[in-house]
Amino acid sequence: MHRNAVLLSIPGLRGKDLVTMPRLSALTAEGATVPLSASFPAVTCPAQATLTTGVLPDEHGVVANGFFWREKGQVEMWTAWNEAVQAPQIWDRLHEADAELTSAAWFPMLIKGAGADFICTPAPIHNPDGSESLWCYTKPTELYGELRDRFGHFPLMRFWGPLASIESTNWIVNSAAFAAERFKPRFSYIYLPHLDYAAQKFGPESPQAVQALADVDAAIGRLVDGYAAAGYEDCLWLAASEYVITPVDQVAFPNRMLRDAGLVTLKDDGEGRELLDVAASRSWALVDHQFAHVFVKHSTDVDRVADLFRRCDDVAEVLVGDERSRYALNHERSGEVVLIAKPSAWFAYYWWLDDAKAPAFARTVDIHRKPGYDPVEMFIDMPSKSTPLDASLVRGSHGCPADTDERRGVLLCSDAAALPNGAGRGFRDVDVAGIVLRNFGVEMR
Repeated sequence: MHRNAVLLSIPGLRGKDLVTMPRLSALTAEGATVPLSASFPAVTCPAQATLTTGVLPDEHGVVANGFFWREKGQVEMWTAWNEAVQAPQIWDRLHEADAELTSAAWFPMLIKGAGADFICTPAPIHNPDGSESLWCYTKPTELYGELRDRFGHFPLMRFWGPLASIESTNWIVNSAAFAAERFKPRFSYIYLPHLDYAAQKFGPESPQAVQALADVDAAIGRLVDGYAAAGYEDCLWLAASEYVITPVDQVAFPNRMLRDAGLVTLKDDGEGRELLDVAASRSWALVDHQFAHVFVKHSTDVDRVADLFRRCDDVAEVLVGDERSRYALNHERSGEVVLIAKPSAWFAYYWWLDDAKAPAFARTVDIHRKPGYDPVEMFIDMPSKSTPLDASLVRGSHGCPADTDERRGVLLCSDAAALPNGAGRGFRDVDVAGIVLRNFGVEMR
């Protein structure tokens, strides 16, 4: 066992990328690099929940990057609050075993209000005039003021959208190293997001994606050096792919299909633009990269909806009812029907047929209001009525089951002895929490 452990959560990392990442690869000089399969759905919030709980979505309840709260009739994308996670996370298990086993959670989703001892995550302040002020939620509360004074405000505009860059990951690395020096957490979970952007926008094999690998590797090197300077001499380092991004060249529109079938209800926003009325619709889809939760109000419509999508060439699987158990999605938060795209396709949330009737938020970088994830935001330079909403621009996506080598990620471990027997065969993301806990003498239950 090692006194400390650090788990890096890295979306888009592939085994073949390591040849161009010397600082990350150096962590396994006396360790191991093994294949890692992401559980379905292979997207950010469920992946992070699985990595940190050691259970699947039917237990931790994070079934997508967004939720449809049926009791309120509301859709919420990218909620930040930890109450959405229905299973204990690594920091909770460590606290149960020993209150001295402290944890830092740096920039994962669904982390506000979590049981980790030290937390930092974006939390812009929404002002009465509609503007936003940069800020982060931290634990302890006063920590962000200190981080801001030392490193400047967290560059939120560089975290996601058309201006996304290595700058946000660098800020995460710098602040995490500072927290390691200041608080000495025994366990650190750190989200390094940068590999996502270029791979989706330009393709996972693009020059931009290759440059992103070099940028992230340099950031990881500074992080390792920072932890060493903070006295982390006896430290188990783990780096886990959240998922792998694969090329796509097709897009499907589940809500448009439901609209054509007369199942979607729309309302006017007062300016001639169409809004989806989820409360009134007989069926609608919350789409998320390469899968979608289709919510069906009346049980008598379920078979009709399922048959509609079975006829769609871009849909690989249609799961109804108990069939969702095949991928641990038989949960009350899931749609009555779950769609999985073919590997070369992804789903867009759009319901309008005339681009001029797209809702105002469709042309803004606003990840919260849309009933689904929209990578087209990465191409929107500024809010404009004339900005084209061209879903065909997207070149990479993720979310499909990791059932082929192309869609498997990688797990790096600085000490091969920390891995369970059979490491050569690889692991699933659901195994990672147990590896961390066993390092501290704590067993999964």
